[in-house]
Amino acid sequence: MPTHGSLTKAGKVRSQTPKIQAAPRISVPPRIRFRKIHMKRFVLGRKIGQNWMAPERRRF
Repeated sequence: MPTHGSLTKAGKVRSQTPKIQAAPRISVPPRIRFRKIHMKRFVLGRKIGQNWMAPERRRF
């Protein structure tokens, strides 16, 4: 089976790309996260997939 290019050059671009350190992720405390979820589900009455709707009240 013929190949597209030689296998000796495999991975050339990835090895030449400079390594960039990942940005540290900051997680939201559970109490604040659950408060946001409660606002969406019960106060605003949103269903799954309705996150595009403009909120009537915002108290996050």
